[in-house]
Amino acid sequence: MSLLLLRHGQIVQQSPSRFVGQRDLPLTEHGRAQALAWADLLAAAPLASACCSDLSRCRDTAALALSGTALQATPLPGLREIHLGAWEGLTVQEVRERFPGEHERRGADLAHVAPTGGESFLQAQERFWNALTAIAAQGPGLHLVVAHGGVIRAALCRALGLRLDSLFRLGQDYCGMTILDMDSGGASLVRAMNLAPADARDALAGLGRLFGTK
Repeated sequence: MSLLLLRHGQIVQQSPSRFVGQRDLPLTEHGRAQALAWADLLAAAPLASACCSDLSRCRDTAALALSGTALQATPLPGLREIHLGAWEGLTVQEVRERFPGEHERRGADLAHVAPTGGESFLQAQERFWNALTAIAAQGPGLHLVVAHGGVIRAALCRALGLRLDSLFRLGQDYCGMTILDMDSGGASLVRAMNLAPADARDALAGLGRLFGTK
């Protein structure tokens, strides 16, 4: 099967920047337009199913992207962004003041060091990968998965055999699409990464021929 991993649209930007994690922040109007830009392409794709993180930015992205189809995305908590615990809503400076040394320790070992009350990237990767494996177990077909930049990057590291300290070298724009072939045993192949709608047309047409164009 092929999984269309779609990052949610743009969310409200804060200055200074604050850790987001699993905070339930809404899409901006631009983010809604980004999601809607996928509607025609996905309406032409032979989607077997759709699911999304249960956070509102992903539920809303999925609803807009699927607006040309009869599908509704099933919300799954396992597809949520990495949980940053007590860091969520704080700036880097506030984290450094409240949790001395923790930001530096995490920066030196992204895979294993978790914020207070949160997840490490290895834990988030395992949770998200298990959710993808469960989706793959549904059987052959083309499946839309609307999720978050951090966990999609973590899944790509696993699929590509990269260390998790490489994850921020992988581009994941708002509403960018990554195409991952996966079987129920967890074997995977990355077909494409971080596609905009205009760049995804040929890839989706090819998958349409593979799985049966509408």
